[in-house]
Amino acid sequence: MKSPGKRSGFRFTDTAREDPRVVRRILTHLGLAGAAVAARVVELLAATPSIEVVDLTGGAPELCPHFRWLVGEARRLGRRVIDRCNLTILLEPGMEDLADFLAANRVEVVASLPCYGPEKVDRQRGHGVFAKSIAALRRLNALGYGAERRLDLVYNPVGASLPPPQQVLEARYREELRGRFGIEFHRLLTLTNMPINRFAAALAREGRQAAYMSLLVNHFNPATVPTLMCRSLLSVGFDGRLYDCDFNQMLGLPLGAGRGAAPRTVWDVSSLDGLAGRPIATGTHCFGCTAGAGSSCGGALQ
Repeated sequence: MKSPGKRSGFRFTDTAREDPRVVRRILTHLGLAGAAVAARVVELLAATPSIEVVDLTGGAPELCPHFRWLVGEARRLGRRVIDRCNLTILLEPGMEDLADFLAANRVEVVASLPCYGPEKVDRQRGHGVFAKSIAALRRLNALGYGAERRLDLVYNPVGASLPPPQQVLEARYREELRGRFGIEFHRLLTLTNMPINRFAAALAREGRQAAYMSLLVNHFNPATVPTLMCRSLLSVGFDGRLYDCDFNQMLGLPLGAGRGAAPRTVWDVSSLDGLAGRPIATGTHCFGCTAGAGSSCGGALQ
């Protein structure tokens, strides 16, 4: 990786950068994950004490038949567990006890809520989704989430723009959700839209792809590089394949860009400590994580 000291001397390419990495968080896409993948993740957790957080995602990870077993095993091993929850899953038939399960196991909840009012949410997610999301948040609040149990919300822009300052928007969310609905939460995490997959296709249809990439590049912030999520995170696909980050998984860009003898799956490693110091696969989409205040699974980097 070239020095990030000057924008003209820094570029992301579809290669791998030689940066120190220490894996502290494992992001697992459950989805259609089978029992073998879930069991192997638990084995690697037991073999890698340095892993602090198990981050479960995949649209509605709670629908995976192995979700609750994996949560229980990770908590038994003393790890923090995060459920990236779409909220409405808590109201689905057969999921009536899900919120109680999360609370009983002290699972932290990170929930997407595109806006603090119904218009934008229903337009983006479907009619009635905002009302269901508020009902789910009230259910979580009643169980101590937003107080002694961790509850964070996630915002990302609807269009081709950078998120507003995280602290400013968080204050507005808190004012609106508390005042109108009595909802409490800990933090609002602002995420930048990544120029990949469906969003990239939408930009291309609208003829805005080049303009959005220019926006990201022109707002490159070198101070975000040391805390990029790929420096401390490993993404595991539903099939057990390994990736440097969530977005690389969406692009099918393998761990370390497939260079050398890099492990490809959870069965190719005996401990995740062996990934320390390995190259990290990068591409032009990485400018999405370094623009402005930066972006990561934990929100803005600055």
